Amino acid sequence: MMQMKTSSFAHAPPPMNGNSSGENEWELRPGGMLVQKRTDGDKSPPKIRVRVKYGDTYHEIHISSQATFGALKKKLSEPTGLNHHDQKLFFKNKEKDSKAFLDISGVKDKSKLVLQEDPISKEKRYIEMKKNSQIEKALNLVSQITSEVDKLEKQVSALESVVSRGGKVVENDVAKMIDLLMNQLLKLDAVSADGDVKLLRKMQARRVQKCIETLDSFKLKQKTEAPKQPPLKQSSSAAAPVVITTQWETFDSAPNDLMDAPSSSTTATGVAHHGFTTWDLL
Repeated sequence: MMQMKTSSFAHAPPPMNGNSSGENEWELRPGGMLVQKRTDGDKSPPKIRVRVKYGDTYHEIHISSQATFGALKKKLSEPTGLNHHDQKLFFKNKEKDSKAFLDISGVKDKSKLVLQEDPISKEKRYIEMKKNSQIEKALNLVSQITSEVDKLEKQVSALESVVSRGGKVVENDVAKMIDLLMNQLLKLDAVSADGDVKLLRKMQARRVQKCIETLDSFKLKQKTEAPKQPPLKQSSSAAAPVVITTQWETFDSAPNDLMDAPSSSTTATGVAHHGFTTWDLL
C-alpha cells in the first residue's frame, strides 16, 4: 500500500514560484486529474467591444472574449428585434457557428461583424411554433374532456355500488349517462394529436368505453331479473264462438186480394180497343 501511494505522487509536476510544498499551485479535478490551480484571471476573462452591422445600423456590444457566437446573438436580439435563432453572424466574410468561441475564431476588441436575418430558420421556427400551438390546444381539449370523464366515472361508480347491494337503477338515468359518455367519445375523436397527446386521448377513450360497458351491464341485468307476467286467461264468454243468424219475418195471414191472386205466373198483354190500350191479366 505504501508503494502504491509513493508511485501516485511520482508523476506530480514540480512546484512553481519557489513554493516547495506546491499546495497553492495545483488542484485535483473531479476526474482525478491533477492540474494547475486556476487564478482569478482565469475565472474572469477580459471583456471586448465588438461592432455589429445590421442593415445600415451599427450596434456596439460588450461581451466576454471567451463567449460564443450564440451568446453574442442573444445580446443582439434586444437592439435588433431578431430572435437569436433567426440570426446569421459573419466574421471576415465567413458565417460562424453559434457554438464557436469568439477568441478562438480571432475576434478581438473593436472587431467588426455582420448580422443578417436567416429566412429559412425563421420559417422553420414559425412551423415549429405552430405545431407546438396545435399540440398545446389538443392537450387542453383532452384535459377538459378528462375532467368531464372523471365526474361521469364517479357517477357510474355510485350506480355500481347500488347494483352490487341488490338495488335497482332508473333506466332513464342510465340512458342519459350513456349519452353523456358518448358525447365525450365524439369530442375525443375530433381531437387531432400525435405522440404523447395521442396516447393520452386513447387512454381517455378506453375509460369512457369501460363506463359505457358497465352501464349496459346494469340494463341487461335488470331485464333478466324482471319477473315474468303470467298470460291473461280468456273468459268463457269470450271463448264461445259468436254465431250470427238471419231470421226472416213471417206473416200468418195475408190480404184477401193477395190470396185470390193466381199462384202461377201471369203475362200481361195489351189489347187495343176503341183507340185505348187496356191491360188484361190472362
